[in-house]
Amino acid sequence: MSDDGHQTNGHENVPSRQRTRFAGISSRAYEHPADRSALVALRKLSGFDTVFKALSGLLPERSLRLLFLSDSVRVSERQFAHLNDMLRDACYILDLEKVPPMYVNQDPQPNAMCIGLDEPIIVVTTGLVELLDEEEMRAVIGHEVGHALSGHAVYRTILLFLTNLALRVAWIPLGNVAIMAIVTALREWFRKSELSADRAGLLVGQDLQASMRGLMKIAGGNHLHAMNVDAFLEQAEEYESGGDLRDSVLKILNVLPRSHPFTTVRAAELKKWAESRDYQRIMDGHYPRRDEDKNTSVTDSFRESASSYASQVKESKDPLMKLVSDIAGGAGDLGGRVRRGFGGFTGSGGPSSAPKDTPPNGTTRTEDPPGDES
Repeated sequence: MSDDGHQTNGHENVPSRQRTRFAGISSRAYEHPADRSALVALRKLSGFDTVFKALSGLLPERSLRLLFLSDSVRVSERQFAHLNDMLRDACYILDLEKVPPMYVNQDPQPNAMCIGLDEPIIVVTTGLVELLDEEEMRAVIGHEVGHALSGHAVYRTILLFLTNLALRVAWIPLGNVAIMAIVTALREWFRKSELSADRAGLLVGQDLQASMRGLMKIAGGNHLHAMNVDAFLEQAEEYESGGDLRDSVLKILNVLPRSHPFTTVRAAELKKWAESRDYQRIMDGHYPRRDEDKNTSVTDSFRESASSYASQVKESKDPLMKLVSDIAGGAGDLGGRVRRGFGGFTGSGGPSSAPKDTPPNGTTRTEDPPGDES
């Protein structure tokens, strides 16, 4: 950021307090490895390329733009001027040359999105504008600008279209199954992309507490005096580590229909990143540039994503992830550990039934040595 506060790169408004600007920053700087991996998996999904190419030419993007132009309020110097300042600030900080149009849509549900195929559009609801203070809103707008810089808007638009289409053709069994497979994969990617965009929001706002408060308000409403960030983060700890394997399975089932990760999980992930060396390096000016993107090795990206996943599984306190980690490490007595993890839930006779490790003929089974399971 220029110290004199003058117009730079077409952005007249600079942040109201001193913030670091990231000239030429690449989205690789803040992308969550899970975002990258999920997008790779999505692109490998059978039929996705065909659907993507077809929809890219058929989606009524002009109609979408006209809809918001006609039935929402476009942010500008004369309408929602404070949001316009924040938008231009966010684009300035992340060095996004073209400021995307932003609209405020009447909807009491707090929400924001970045959509569009050729050019991104940012939409925020009145519920969100009324819920958040200036610093919290700045992080949200930075979050959406992060989506724009990462090119997420295209896939988000297709997700919205396919979700709507799936509802229309639900009566066609095979057609709906094919569409829902892609919708499920898109949702998995989008949940991961939210973690990347949260990081972009922090880079724009540069106020971790504001980012935490914003997520907490989205979860619990505008009762900040009755909430506590530390207690909110403790919920994430309890969510991740509590329960048994049944709870782990239920967590997966609960998140599948959602477009966003759970807010406590997002808060914990963001705090972890904010305390990392990677974040500090970016703040010190050491980050990948967009002009280097063309030289990026796909293999290196895959390796980084795989390494991140392996590390997450190893460090996770979730019972299922701990079991996966132990399996990878060659832990023995797998069957017994799974049964204990489900707390007797899988046995029809309940916990008081005969030990399941005893063969039907009553002989004693000799345990296999650790690491020899096939």
